[in-house]
Amino acid sequence: MKSAGIDELVARPSAWLGDGKRSGIVVSCRVRVARNVHGESFPCWMQEPDRIRLWKKLSASLAELPSMVDPLVFEMGELQWCDKQVLKERHLISVEECEKGAGSGVVLRGDESMSVMVNEEDHLRIQAMSPGSNLERLWKLVDRADTELERVVRYAFSEKLGYLTACPSNVGTGLRASVMLHLPGLGLLNETEPVTKGLVRIGFAVRGLLGEGSDASGNMFQISNQRTLGECEADIINRLSEAVAEIVGHEKNARARLIEQRREYVGDFVGRSVGILTNAHLLSSRELLDLLSGLRLGRDLGMIRNIATSTMYELILLTQPGHMLKITAKDLTPEKRDEMRAQLVRSRLAGMTAQV
Repeated sequence: MKSAGIDELVARPSAWLGDGKRSGIVVSCRVRVARNVHGESFPCWMQEPDRIRLWKKLSASLAELPSMVDPLVFEMGELQWCDKQVLKERHLISVEECEKGAGSGVVLRGDESMSVMVNEEDHLRIQAMSPGSNLERLWKLVDRADTELERVVRYAFSEKLGYLTACPSNVGTGLRASVMLHLPGLGLLNETEPVTKGLVRIGFAVRGLLGEGSDASGNMFQISNQRTLGECEADIINRLSEAVAEIVGHEKNARARLIEQRREYVGDFVGRSVGILTNAHLLSSRELLDLLSGLRLGRDLGMIRNIATSTMYELILLTQPGHMLKITAKDLTPEKRDEMRAQLVRSRLAGMTAQV
């Protein structure tokens, strides 16, 4: 039953990548809140029987929320490695939750637009995701689910500090908002580092595609707020939106300068990406992400035609280890996985035309 639910996910696009129609430089966005149950120890201090008890209580309550349409429920202790990987690769659970066992899990809407991790670092992590830039809409979705849940679950809350969380950095609103950006123009001009350092100085965290601890493979950067105490939710969302708008402006300017001053350099970057992707017989995950960045830039600049942005996003997911294992139903060696990844890419890019 659990694997059948995972198979349903693998067979369709992910909520954070979607069809790509609404996404440009801004790939996707996410809003999540951290909550804990009054009177319960934080998950890291709980014994397994207590975690299982709380998981059963919270997962049942979550599945009945009006916001949780067509819910899917997965307990980590019941899932195989590849099933957990699929959930992680689709950004429905964190790396930390992926390593959990009995008493931890996730409840998600059938369309994957919202998921709630139970007993990760906190008792509850409620998050919503979508392609493009929709931070305000996502905050309303999370806030609605949060309000619905608070009617049946008493939260750990301080009148002085706000919502209490396992990590002090989340105390207050418990809100983390993040935006995924594709910044190849800044990367080609070696201007990414000054921009990211500037963001850190004004209180934002900058991470890679897979979040904390990951690098910026494929020129993909995740920007999020670090401050949750002393600011209201609307201010956090607005401040991040303003920062993202400024970064998008820098990226557009970088692309314009590249076309005007270094067109051959851009053409070479895009052309090499096309050549390798359409002819390679072995591709690693990291190499694929970097090459798809060139393909995506070429598509944005009109150098590449007959390829949908959604196809490129689909390749990001389908070529990840967990998805490949589910699709092939085989325990592949790393080399065999690289071979099959290259085959999949070549087949999906057939018919693409390039003029670089």
